Amino acid sequence: MLYLDHAATSPVRPEVLDAMRPFLTGVFGNPSSHHTVGEAAASALEDARARVARVLGMRAGDVIFTASGTEANNLAVKGVVLAGLERGRRHFVTTPIEHESILESAEYLRRFHGVEVTYVAVTADGRVTPDAVADALRDDTALVSLGHANNEIGTVQDAAAITAVTKAASVPLHLDAVQSAGWLPLAGLGADAISIAGHKLGTPKGIGALVVRGRVPLEPLLHGGGQERGRRSGTENVAGAVGLAVALELAEAERESASARVGAQVARFIAGVLTTLPQVVLTGDPIDRLPGTASFTFARTSGEAVLLELERRGVISSSGSACAAGSDDPSHVLLACGISPEIAQTSVRFTFARTPLAENAPEQLAALVADAVRAVAGP
Repeated sequence: MLYLDHAATSPVRPEVLDAMRPFLTGVFGNPSSHHTVGEAAASALEDARARVARVLGMRAGDVIFTASGTEANNLAVKGVVLAGLERGRRHFVTTPIEHESILESAEYLRRFHGVEVTYVAVTADGRVTPDAVADALRDDTALVSLGHANNEIGTVQDAAAITAVTKAASVPLHLDAVQSAGWLPLAGLGADAISIAGHKLGTPKGIGALVVRGRVPLEPLLHGGGQERGRRSGTENVAGAVGLAVALELAEAERESASARVGAQVARFIAGVLTTLPQVVLTGDPIDRLPGTASFTFARTSGEAVLLELERRGVISSSGSACAAGSDDPSHVLLACGISPEIAQTSVRFTFARTPLAENAPEQLAALVADAVRAVAGP
């Protein structure tokens, strides 16, 4: 079986399991407890916090460990905007191609807190232009939140240019880096808040982080014992935090070489699919895209039917975001890019591991995709 749904989740790395094991067995203490067992856990937690911060170019005190990327995004959007309400900032800026955790948070803020939301239009390739962001900003804008790289089509935004726009207007910028972490450099982008998720990097599911600069006001969503410097109450997942630090460090150490090798193989795969099937269209930006992501629409097919044919041939892929699994609705990302609902429902996404495939695998995979599409669409 060839698993090509790493944007949904990746297998746990052995090095991560090895690092986590002591904190699931012997060093099991509550890091808030004031005894030797708890202090050992607290020391490991703070070490993990500093290591995550180092990779992201932030301070250790900026790191808030969460249970997922979804929670990190909720905390970023709701936490910053709710804090902004006290200063008369009732405006939030995002785009229509964001992950559901951003879009649903925006809808919550609109319905229950009267926040005005501006959705910046994207190009046909899913790009957000800095000028469009600048035009959307107002005196009462509390936050701009963008996906650094889109989870469905892989388009990468010009984060540095957008940061320059938001900084000039003194508006915080949140980057959802759940998909870009480990593929793209995150330190030095200048964002005020960054979300990551461990299970995209090789940790067990259930650990993520929001890294937010101390100067940015943040209203906590979880109240209780005041853990995470009062910004996210609840006993911390020490083993998960240690695993996240190790996974992030490993991915960062391998990032440049893995992105180059995998990107070259995926480019060959894309070329093979495009030259073999006349009805196929590559979605997303053809150049500024994640190295390990290839997403297509196949006219005259059903994306779900193509997935079943691929699985029969030993290839596991997806029709888009795992968070929308089970929905018959066309992808909101593709619709926002101007693709019709009928064509959007033919989409298939292939997301690759950071470990390159065998030398001739891209061409073999392209041939399997062609066979699967022809089996659904006919000659």
